Amino acid sequence: MPASVTDNRSLWGLAGIGLGIFALMLVGPPLRAAWGDLPFNAVTLVQGGLCMLAVPLATRLPARTALFLILLAGLAMRIPPILDYPFLSTDAFRYVWDGRVQGAGINPYRYVPNAPELSYLRDGYIHFNINRADYAVTIYPPAAQMLFFLVGRVGDSLVNIRIWFVALEGVTIWLLIDLLRRIGQPVQRIVAWVWHPLAIWEISGSAHIDGPMVMMTILGVWLVAVLRRPVVGAVAMAVAAMMKPLAALALPFAWKPWDWKAPAAAVAVVILVYLPYLSVGTGMFAFFGGYAEEESLSTGNAFWLVLLAREVFGQARWTVPVYLAGGLALLGFLALRLSFTDNEDVVLRLRRLGWLVFAGLFFISSGYPWYYLSALPFVVLFGAPAFWATTLGCFLLYDTIYGDPFVAFWVRDGLHSIAMIAGAIYALWAARISHARPARS
Repeated sequence: MPASVTDNRSLWGLAGIGLGIFALMLVGPPLRAAWGDLPFNAVTLVQGGLCMLAVPLATRLPARTALFLILLAGLAMRIPPILDYPFLSTDAFRYVWDGRVQGAGINPYRYVPNAPELSYLRDGYIHFNINRADYAVTIYPPAAQMLFFLVGRVGDSLVNIRIWFVALEGVTIWLLIDLLRRIGQPVQRIVAWVWHPLAIWEISGSAHIDGPMVMMTILGVWLVAVLRRPVVGAVAMAVAAMMKPLAALALPFAWKPWDWKAPAAAVAVVILVYLPYLSVGTGMFAFFGGYAEEESLSTGNAFWLVLLAREVFGQARWTVPVYLAGGLALLGFLALRLSFTDNEDVVLRLRRLGWLVFAGLFFISSGYPWYYLSALPFVVLFGAPAFWATTLGCFLLYDTIYGDPFVAFWVRDGLHSIAMIAGAIYALWAARISHARPARS
């Protein structure tokens, strides 16, 4: 079949998939409002399946043609969530509020939003929609607070922070395209990020800090892998960790054994970003205990494997210590394996970073889909089933309408964890088969 015919079919197929994902962006919110969480979960899973189908079609097209269609359609997909109410999470209201409080010259860790000292900053929309407004000071780390402040100087609105987060997402996309090119992968694979419903809903819709955090993490990776600047890369990763601590998993990518310049730079960044907020002392951590209790971290019930063990063995005290020790040992092993990997083998180092992030996500067992944005760059770079399972299965975790008919959350959480385990087992099996094959002469 002539190449032009194949290209035309792939182009129309890719355009049709993009139109389908866009249409579901419009259908999803009213479907959720009318029928509850589960239909919306189904919509997001269908979007994810379409995104998977888009990858092989995109790679059959000339790079310039594919990128034009992918980026243009991706921008269109982000417009409806930017303009809609953030029905999946209200965290972004706190972001805008924290920026507003800082703009008034007040430390955001000093008062809860309902404190009388902040009454003159309240309105009927941003303040009205803040969660935990009457008892929790902000929990977001200082680099996130600095970003909220800077974005708030441009505009004090939800639309404004969403637009800026999408702009920062554009940096992530550029960095991933460059990494794809440098590791010999088709740049068209970027469709796995641009059209992935997790990126669309969580960055342009919910405007979660995870989006900028991933951007700073990938910037750090790019600085290390491409420019060979591990110290500067560690600085970027430390800033990402001070947006959300999950990004600390990337720091071993910047560290080489016996060279302590990168770790020292990361520690210096942590100290520096905390300095502007030290006027409240330990007040910066005032809500950590309450958060740990609310999220069942203090009891261990937040961890799916701990819950499973307690179903089998009862409320045994050893379950949490054993889980924590095993998880930390695994993460430590994967971190050291990454750090000792040859600097010249960028592909292997990126793969090992991906597995470290994967293990970290499984270990913390978050019930919030936006945490799994951290795995999305590795869907783009390698497309491994484990990463697809992680970033698509997390849509089962959306549980935003109280009291609607739904499958119990622990069942959906378990299905997601099982999907991650199955993906990891498949990866191990595929690697074993690959190593067992005789080399071709």
